[in-house]
Amino acid sequence: MALVSRPTMQLSGIIISLLGWVLSCLTTYLPQWKNLNLELNELEIWTMGLWQACVVQEEGGMQCKDFDSFLALPPELRISRILMVFSNASGLLGLLLSGFGLDCLKIGAGQQEQKKRLLLFGGTLFWISGITAIVPVSWVAHSTVQEFWDENIPDIVPRWDFGEALFVGWLAGFCLVLGGSLLNCTICSMEVHPSSVHYAVAERQERCQHLETETRP
Repeated sequence: MALVSRPTMQLSGIIISLLGWVLSCLTTYLPQWKNLNLELNELEIWTMGLWQACVVQEEGGMQCKDFDSFLALPPELRISRILMVFSNASGLLGLLLSGFGLDCLKIGAGQQEQKKRLLLFGGTLFWISGITAIVPVSWVAHSTVQEFWDENIPDIVPRWDFGEALFVGWLAGFCLVLGGSLLNCTICSMEVHPSSVHYAVAERQERCQHLETETRP
């Protein structure tokens, strides 16, 4: 059973981690981290991401402008930009390492210990990538909630709300952590070595021969 489920778990972990990495990269460059609806002009929706701010107009489409200075950004956006880039880089490295550690890959088939280490490093990198994707998304969401319910801000001032990129980022972090967990679980799975299988077959044959000799008249 372990021989059947081990490659399946590895492929599932790689696919889920790849999905999480793609969503993490998408979250990094999406400008919809925060949304702002103007009551005076309901045809415009302002959005803010890590790299640019955009305005969506019903007739004119989307117009975006890159931020002029990195240091002028709010602290949560500055740190989030760094963490998301680090998440993308660690996820890519995890894909490369764990890909070479798969059992279905014939390269290095006789070096099982090294393949296990590659899977372990890859799964750990997926964990790090997932956590570093969840932290900035949750931080921006927390600051958005605090600003939304801040009583010191007048009611007539528009307030930012959650953007679609936050939900994509949470899903990306969950997929990366789940994929890394599946890969690391396969390392602890039981393996049946060919030598042990051969020994078990030989022992069974000897028992059968012994029983045959005892039953003969």
